[in-house]
Amino acid sequence: MVKGETFQEVGNIHKRIEPFKTASIQFNPKLNRRNANIRELKSKVREAAKNGAKLIVTPEMSTTGYHYLDRSAISTYVDTIPGLTTDHFSEIAEEFGVYIVVGMAEEDLESGLYYNSSALVGPHGYIGKYRKIHQWVVENYWSCWGDIGCPVYETDIGNIAMIICQDSAYLESARLAAVNGADILCFPTNSSSASISMLQHWAEMNGLYVISANRTDKEEDFQMIGSSALWSPYGKKLSEAPVSRNENGTDDLFLYGEIDPAQFKNPGKDRLLERRMDSYKDLMLFLGPWDYTKNTVSRDIKAAALQYEPDIGNKKANLEKVKELIQKKVDDDVNLIVLPELSLIGPVHARKKRDIHDYSETDDGRTVKEMKKLAKEEAAHIVFGFAEKELPHYYNSAIIVNPEGEVIGKHRKIHLDERDEKWATPGKHISITPVNGFGRIGMMIGYDAVFPEVASVLAVKRADMICIPTSWNGQYGTELTMNQDMFAKPYPKGTVSTWDAVAKGAQAAVIVANFSGSEQNYKGRSAIYNLDQNYTKDESVIAPQSVEHVLMNAFQTMKSDWWLDQEKLIMTRRTAFYKPLVTREPPFF
Repeated sequence: MVKGETFQEVGNIHKRIEPFKTASIQFNPKLNRRNANIRELKSKVREAAKNGAKLIVTPEMSTTGYHYLDRSAISTYVDTIPGLTTDHFSEIAEEFGVYIVVGMAEEDLESGLYYNSSALVGPHGYIGKYRKIHQWVVENYWSCWGDIGCPVYETDIGNIAMIICQDSAYLESARLAAVNGADILCFPTNSSSASISMLQHWAEMNGLYVISANRTDKEEDFQMIGSSALWSPYGKKLSEAPVSRNENGTDDLFLYGEIDPAQFKNPGKDRLLERRMDSYKDLMLFLGPWDYTKNTVSRDIKAAALQYEPDIGNKKANLEKVKELIQKKVDDDVNLIVLPELSLIGPVHARKKRDIHDYSETDDGRTVKEMKKLAKEEAAHIVFGFAEKELPHYYNSAIIVNPEGEVIGKHRKIHLDERDEKWATPGKHISITPVNGFGRIGMMIGYDAVFPEVASVLAVKRADMICIPTSWNGQYGTELTMNQDMFAKPYPKGTVSTWDAVAKGAQAAVIVANFSGSEQNYKGRSAIYNLDQNYTKDESVIAPQSVEHVLMNAFQTMKSDWWLDQEKLIMTRRTAFYKPLVTREPPFF
């Protein structure tokens, strides 16, 4: 955590802060009119402060407009930080005792380099800045990629971090803010929907308040859509502006919300202490254009996720149910079948290791043999979970069996939930299974999906698809509630933020298989997620919550014709700034 721009250790005790009002200002700057923009924006910020907002966020590049062809085109409009622009807004901050985030083009006087930045000022003047780490194509013509990481600033209303627009496409960005100790993530943006569509995910997953400010006009054929929002650390939508597709922009809009500092301590923050950094080291690798292991051919996959109510501990009954579902309801052309976590025993009630012993097997035990036989009969790859015995240890594991009846991959659950901790030893490795003519399969189990570092490592290792056996009863994640008008194809009803975040963050298709059943309160919603709701060639599908169901969907593994795919993601990751995710203990809250 930092104060100003000096990194230092800061205690984690929050002073008692009363709930306070926030404001996102949807403001449409005029290109090449910096002084006029600053005058008008100051008027808007002052109005928000008079209306009681204690934290005010403005859009990306709000003092200049966004589209510039090269350095010379923007050179007249850049400013230093601190400088003239921060002085203007510091006057308002000092007058009203508020904090203001301003999106702007920055010039570094020492180097002469330009950056797409945001500045934070407060009641005592300039506090600090952020330089955009992950840039979109347009600003690459004039702006250097950010070089100061993701600093967090200690203020009287909480610890504040900033990221900008395209940053949200990379799960590392918001995670850095959280690990560095942020309570509030401010998000200036110029978005057509892609960047703002991920904010609910990152709020809940990282335990952060997220406050975004967007534009509503069209600049150089790029339409910004408004829909600024405030999200709680539980992923709850506290306020959201309408979607706008007016080319001339709607009237400037003030979106108000309330932050309750009592929620700075929350489950997302608590989970930071459960991170397994030794398992994430590959997140730091940059496998750039010379990665010869990646798949270069798009594959046609038809996957099935089996959702059923388990008879707890009864392997025979559950095996018969699985066989019946596959044989009667799975289409003949399905080539990948995913079963829930601990597929044939369900989440048994085990208070200690010896309680799991009778349910556990080696990886050549009866369950594995039955699945090998079933894979051969169905001519499909099968992913299933079982309690693995490798004495003196027991693992919550998942295995991939190919159509020839061979075990070709295994994952041991790394992040153990309360049920697992009583008997299981955590796994250590995040790996993928390359399958000739099929693709690269990644796996995680249940609670692993809550930790975005796992998806990031699987992206680095070029997983084409990620299979998630789970036993989910709502203990994490939230249903997506952002305005669906921003998408060409709305999210299916019942979409869960956690699994959608894996698909988007790794740019890999995700197949989730969960149990159903009222007795154990399983939430169903097995799913097959695509990579972008504006990508109309594939679709995400979600199973019902409370009934047994075989969910099937066909998709292709590569999206090279789209604005973002895994190749582009890998090529634009900024690994030099990800070290806090793998090398130091998170702060204690």
